[in-house]
Amino acid sequence: QVQLVESGGGLVQPGGSLRLSCATSGFTLNRSAIGWFRQAPGKEREGVSCISGSGVSTYYADSVKGRFTISRDNANNTVYLQMNNLKREDTAVYYCAARFPWMCARERSEYGYWGQGTQVTISS
Repeated sequence: QVQLVESGGGLVQPGGSLRLSCATSGFTLNRSAIGWFRQAPGKEREGVSCISGSGVSTYYADSVKGRFTISRDNANNTVYLQMNNLKREDTAVYYCAARFPWMCARERSEYGYWGQGTQVTISS
């Protein structure tokens, strides 16, 4: 069974950093693209980043370019999202999701498997 579990969320001051982890199981990670999404209260879930199965292609939303970095460790079946220079507007529940085939996609509907989310709160 395909499973994804997010971790690493917490409370961080503006300008701080946080690294989220997405632990996966039930499939070969390099055959799937992994996306990160976030959802703030009252807002739609939006795409943040994606990394292809090969790691060759990545995508970042304009709002996080230059601040967030996605990476993968296929040997440990884990995808990471390093978040730097965090802003209050980054506060949201962050989800990782998997899709097949291995190419990245920006749309929520393209991802069939989702984790339960981890809360990220940016506050002074």
